[in-house]
Amino acid sequence: MNTHDNRSDRPFVDVRGLRVTFTGGKKPVEAVNGVDLQVRRGEVVALIGESGSGKSVTLRSLLRLHPASRTRIGGEMRVGEVDVLGLSARALADYRGKVASMIFQEPLLALDPVYPVGAQIVEAIRRHEPLSATQAGERALALFERVRIPSPERRLQAYPHEMSGGMRQRAMIALALACRPQLLLADEPTTALDATVQIQILLLLRELQRELGLSVVFVTHDIGAAVEVADRIAVMYAGRIVEEGPAATLIRAPRHPYTLALLRSRADGALAKGTRLETIVGSPPDLTALPPGCAFAPRCRMANDVCLTTRPEISWLASGHSVRCLRVAETANLTTPHQTTESTP
Repeated sequence: MNTHDNRSDRPFVDVRGLRVTFTGGKKPVEAVNGVDLQVRRGEVVALIGESGSGKSVTLRSLLRLHPASRTRIGGEMRVGEVDVLGLSARALADYRGKVASMIFQEPLLALDPVYPVGAQIVEAIRRHEPLSATQAGERALALFERVRIPSPERRLQAYPHEMSGGMRQRAMIALALACRPQLLLADEPTTALDATVQIQILLLLRELQRELGLSVVFVTHDIGAAVEVADRIAVMYAGRIVEEGPAATLIRAPRHPYTLALLRSRADGALAKGTRLETIVGSPPDLTALPPGCAFAPRCRMANDVCLTTRPEISWLASGHSVRCLRVAETANLTTPHQTTESTP
């Protein structure tokens, strides 16, 4: 039975067969190659993977931020009742900020350097709502207080370069929430911050998400950050989701060799002292000439000849856990460093 025929059970974000190809170079680059992604209301989904895996491209597609003249987008994207790919230019401007909003990786580049941050928030609010400048200013102040910016009245008059990295990111979050969106897209929002500030921002995002009931898609290459904020994790490689499931399941029982390799290549408190970190051999594939089989096969220690020639389809496991791997039966016995450490007397 197709549960998505029931409107009440339909995911808030419903992406099916998304393909994004950049055509500006000598050869077309297939950056996203058939992604299916569903996000329920009030759910946080993290997209993780190495640089170039298609995470940010997928995220930005949900706001149609890629230049239309150099981008081909196929498939379906719905956010609530909105057909994102069918929006006119005017409708798209109304959709951005009001229905879906984004926290960018580097707020110093995303914020306008010649206007005070408060003025930018006021402008965004008045673009979408019939409020006076005074009313919009009051909401901007309330947002600065909510994201815990010290001396908020004074900071509203500050320019982006006058704020620290952590404070700019809090201001970016305030701007993203200014028009009360239902979907928040976060593109590696803690990458440029030091470790202490990263934790503060992650905790703030999770707190605001729960308080406001937001649906969130969170892009990161940091598995630790994904575990901190996400209900579900989707692992991307070469423009495809290769494994997806509840966060706890993917961390404790990964079934794709790439997910396992990512977990084994990071240091955490569960790693035994003196243990050498593993690395993922080789490099990601050339997106202008993807291999005919599994894209990870040339780097995979479990790959055989069939993996090099046959593209894997989705295998559904228990508890909403899916994986694209031809060797999924053998991966059931693999363990992460965390599991190995726990089992050691």
